[in-house]
Amino acid sequence: MSRETAGRNAPAASSLHPEATTHVFGFLDYLQAECGLSSNTRQAYQRDLRYFFASLPEASARQLGGLAPRDVELFLRSLRQRGLSVASAARALAAVKMFCRYLVIQNVLARDVSASIVSPKRWHRLPTVLDDQAVRCLLEAPDAGQDCHALRDRAILILLYATGMRASELANLKVTDLNFNLGIVRVLGKGAKERIVPAAEAALAAVGEYVEQYRPALLRDPGRKTLFLSRTGRALAREDVFRIVRKYVRRAAVKGRVSPHTLRHSFATQLLTHGADLRSVQEMLGHADIATTQVYTHVDAARLKAIHKKFHPRG
Repeated sequence: MSRETAGRNAPAASSLHPEATTHVFGFLDYLQAECGLSSNTRQAYQRDLRYFFASLPEASARQLGGLAPRDVELFLRSLRQRGLSVASAARALAAVKMFCRYLVIQNVLARDVSASIVSPKRWHRLPTVLDDQAVRCLLEAPDAGQDCHALRDRAILILLYATGMRASELANLKVTDLNFNLGIVRVLGKGAKERIVPAAEAALAAVGEYVEQYRPALLRDPGRKTLFLSRTGRALAREDVFRIVRKYVRRAAVKGRVSPHTLRHSFATQLLTHGADLRSVQEMLGHADIATTQVYTHVDAARLKAIHKKFHPRG
């Protein structure tokens, strides 16, 4: 994210001292250069900081060196009053905590005034997964007779399910990221971390069909390497991938709130159900912490309990 983009979304100039504005811009650059955070995460943190400054007393908002733990406590209270979910409140507080640590590094603050503030506890909800029948209906939903983009959309759906990629990762794929001979996909994940994910033959066949038969018709710029293109020849955005998935969820009459991340959850659950080890699944998903991957073991345990209760005579 450029400084120009940051400026458009930064806290209003009237609420910030010029020196404070400089530190906000510096913090956004720090998130990109030193922390490797994605553009989506940086924009979310930026919005959180805007709310943070709006919650501060005027003196604190204009002079960051005067920030105190009380200011962070008031911000957390304002998040609750706005009715944010626990997850959203925790992320907003994380943004402020990271900003305070940055100010310590820059010698603006003598100590981290957010260190004593405890983040709200989040419930660990089990992710939604699709059963085999629902997945089959979804993957078969694109119809060349109804959709001019059926080859592209089918390739997108199958690749999401076959690799467990995030929507943003799929949108950023280049043609050269797929090795059809080796059956692997190079994925650039969060923090610009690269990983190699195997892909099923059927998924690569669907992508190959799209690349050979339909992508050339979408391509406007011969130099563009992005794999999935829109009807105008531009690269698909993360939001476009969500829209495509929702379109075929409705057509396939799949129940529940299904998104690209649901296919990611289903991918991981299927692997663990059929005997894959947790470390391998962690690597394929690109999770930094294996605790994030462990939630899928609970999903499978819940499924087994449901089966036991339904079919065991003493269930």
